[in-house]
Amino acid sequence: METKVIRRQKIQYRIRKKVNGSAQKPRLSVFRSNADTYCQLIDDANGVTLASASTRDKDIQAQKVTKTEKSKLVGEAIARKASELGLKEVVFDRGGRLYHGRIKAVADGAREGGLNF
Repeated sequence: METKVIRRQKIQYRIRKKVNGSAQKPRLSVFRSNADTYCQLIDDANGVTLASASTRDKDIQAQKVTKTEKSKLVGEAIARKASELGLKEVVFDRGGRLYHGRIKAVADGAREGGLNF
């Protein structure tokens, strides 16, 4: 019997076969724990994280809003950091999670911040 963790890992590997980031078009990887949401811009060619944002950042953590609204703020924050690096295009990696709720909120926030994917 497959556990939830093993099932999600299989989904992640299947996604990662298709989704690959470069220096010009990095991978926007989203990780969601029960309490927080984290996202990174990753250059897979060099194995480097270019920028990151999470709900644990001081300005986002200070907000008294729901987890979904905080996730949207994370998306906007990563979009700001990407534009500072001169990046407009990214590849979205949902990390094996369904595209709804907090994962979708991060994507919507990043799109509003000016990222294209």
